[in-house]
Amino acid sequence: MQNVVMRRHEIPTRALQIGIFLSLLLFGYSNLYKPLPAWQSEALVVVIAQDSTLTYEEFSKQLAQKFAAYLAVPLKIILVPANQVEATMLSRHAHLSASGFSLAEKNPALLFGPGYLTLREQVAYNQYQPAPRNTSGLLGKRIAVVAGSNQEKALITLKEQLPALNWESRKNQTVEDLLGEVSKGALDYTIADHEQIAQMLNFHPNLAVAFNIGKPSQLAWAFPANADNELIAANERFFASIEKNGELNKLLDHYFGHNDRLAPLDAAEFMKQLDTTLPRYQSLFEEVGKVVNEDWRLIAAIAYQESHWDPLATSFTNVRGMMMLTEATADEMKVANRLNPRDSTLGGAKYLRQIKEQLPDSIQEPARTWMALAAYNQGMGHLEDARVLTQRQKADKDAWTDVKKWMPSLNNPLYFEKLKHGYARGGEAVIFVENIRAYYDMLTRLDSHNDSEKQPRHAYQLVSTRDKPAFSLSGLRKAEVGSHNKQAAVDYSLVR
Repeated sequence: MQNVVMRRHEIPTRALQIGIFLSLLLFGYSNLYKPLPAWQSEALVVVIAQDSTLTYEEFSKQLAQKFAAYLAVPLKIILVPANQVEATMLSRHAHLSASGFSLAEKNPALLFGPGYLTLREQVAYNQYQPAPRNTSGLLGKRIAVVAGSNQEKALITLKEQLPALNWESRKNQTVEDLLGEVSKGALDYTIADHEQIAQMLNFHPNLAVAFNIGKPSQLAWAFPANADNELIAANERFFASIEKNGELNKLLDHYFGHNDRLAPLDAAEFMKQLDTTLPRYQSLFEEVGKVVNEDWRLIAAIAYQESHWDPLATSFTNVRGMMMLTEATADEMKVANRLNPRDSTLGGAKYLRQIKEQLPDSIQEPARTWMALAAYNQGMGHLEDARVLTQRQKADKDAWTDVKKWMPSLNNPLYFEKLKHGYARGGEAVIFVENIRAYYDMLTRLDSHNDSEKQPRHAYQLVSTRDKPAFSLSGLRKAEVGSHNKQAAVDYSLVR
């Protein structure tokens, strides 16, 4: 009987506990999805980037950082799957989307900023399988695209002309995933833009393009139709500014300029060497990287471009070793044996560091590294001639995007006869640099999958919804805008 009485007393207590719990849960839920206030009042611009590891997404994040710096506000980036981007904006949880929407899209719920990148959506297939000759060849095939992506929107438009067209709409997958499935034969086709395909060809050389879907379209940032007019106007001024001063072109070149540099056979051979040869020398590249304070993956990329990681490589001009050093460079760097892998790699890396230190302070990274590599290949004097020629053409002598356009002209007497150091094979230097950029990009991508601790820190808060909801109850770190300048001092936190 006493136990019964005690239990009766426990009932209202338990009910009270449940009530408190539900109230807290409701409070948390309401705060979880509480729309953001105006960007000025929180000093926070929230930009959405699609959850993918493709270069385009990194480009979007970098562009968003520049916009936040332009506004002098901290930045928070929420990563959501493509099919949630629009809904997240329209539910007022984000001020804008930095994931490119096609300007050709007809959507009364959205406003678009200036176009900044023209892309072509293409049908990707496995070249060991029959290629579709036209859109009718897509019927009855296993096709998958990322749900809510520009690629799916292109198929929706095509279906108006081809009602029998069907495809799988994949959630929580990326274009990169689907291109991998096509490469392995798990899918017949997928749709991707030409930059995505060019990049993934380096990892899957058996991919090929059948034809374009629709017309080329420009990408633009998207805003809710009722977005703040001041933010939209600032965005237009921002894009006008970075287009005029060349920053947009530099950013596009940094992320996309080398995507299609490698031929499929070169990329396939590199991928093979990653498994067979790199393990023997990776510790050496890491050691040398620490000595010269350089990313070991860049050292490895240079060595592969020079010798395909062959320490005994020798050219007909007697350039030898892992880093293919000349006798003069080896003597200058005190390399006793050019055929010794460590001596050659360390000598080449020190030589690159010496060149970088000699470059004018006006050349900033990453252009500083690409310029140093061009000088590594053709000599400092010829690099300086290329910079002088670039300046004569009213272009930026400190920007690799401009210098690489004019460096090939060093073999043209119309130009080199008016330059201090004369003739040079400037085109070879450009190919040398761009190949290294491609190999370095591949090494960075593959290595980043294996070691999350090597991921760079960013000047923004990053929230990913790959494995959890985007909007968490954990509070943001307060970021204060400095009163002495226009740059925002931003705390960084990563939520995964």
